[in-house]
Amino acid sequence: MDDLKARLAAEARAAGFDLCRVCDPVTVDVGAKLSDWLARGYHGQMGWMAERVAWRAAPSALWPAARSVIVLAENYGPAADPLEVLEQSDRAAISVYAQNRDYHDVVKKRLKRLARWLIAEAGGEVKVFVDTAPVPEKALGQAAGLGWQGKHTNLVSRSLGSWFFIGSVFTTVHLPRDASEVDHCGSCRACLDICPTDAFPGPYRLDARRCISYLTIEHKGPVDEDLRGLMGNRIYGCDDCLAVCPWNKFARRASEVKYHARPDLEAPALADLAGLDDAAFRARFSGSPIKRIGRGRFVRNVCYAIGNSGDGALLPRVQALCEDADPVVADAARWAVARLREAF
Repeated sequence: MDDLKARLAAEARAAGFDLCRVCDPVTVDVGAKLSDWLARGYHGQMGWMAERVAWRAAPSALWPAARSVIVLAENYGPAADPLEVLEQSDRAAISVYAQNRDYHDVVKKRLKRLARWLIAEAGGEVKVFVDTAPVPEKALGQAAGLGWQGKHTNLVSRSLGSWFFIGSVFTTVHLPRDASEVDHCGSCRACLDICPTDAFPGPYRLDARRCISYLTIEHKGPVDEDLRGLMGNRIYGCDDCLAVCPWNKFARRASEVKYHARPDLEAPALADLAGLDDAAFRARFSGSPIKRIGRGRFVRNVCYAIGNSGDGALLPRVQALCEDADPVVADAARWAVARLREAF
């Protein structure tokens, strides 16, 4: 089996993964932590987080026949510091992972390739997952030694820093286990202190209702006015807590070109994005994870960013949206107009 595992790791690298580790699904159970998080309402509008809690809490409940979970990491490190765009108030900040192709599609293809190889070599059954099923991927990643959940609740790797996607292959094949990773955050609070909306009630605890990633992607309807001004020019996701992590000194740029930033998404002009109708939005974000939030939520976020820009030249852009057919967009545009007028 050790030989099989070594060949598995080699095949994972050939498929495009940077790290390949194995854990026992029975040892992972986040039920108590998940229940507490849900009870506090930290999941906000993400009602699906409260569904199938038993599966989400313990991978052994999701598929009792699984004897091993292969957990894989794929690097998507940026070429530049993603915090730099925050100083360009007339430009939009888009999370690094969303500046090109949808990673779900890319990673799943690699997982399926690896799963087919494993079946051919060892038989058994497999199931592959990448962020679209009730799987506690971060807990699995820590149990397998991929990294540890930092104080910002995301997985951190000693070799990749913060910039990597997680995928998993559940299998009925028994494979030798890797040692779990321990916490290397120490006394560092950089990720907690940088959060513009104070979304962390404490270390290792996230209130998604205040998280800009949640607000720009998952939250439907108007964002609370006390949070809009704190969002800055972040229109899709937020990388602040990831980017500031000291472990990124070991990070490197992604080798997969599908993760390299598209020039039109690296720091796009807010003025251009505000003018997108539904057809233009769909065309511009075809193949991008951004497409799934729809034009209305996207332009809502752009309006908030324009309102925060202090740039009077952008006033006509949001004035044109004050009577938008989408009432949430119209509300955001009127808020932005009022903010810009206050600035002058």
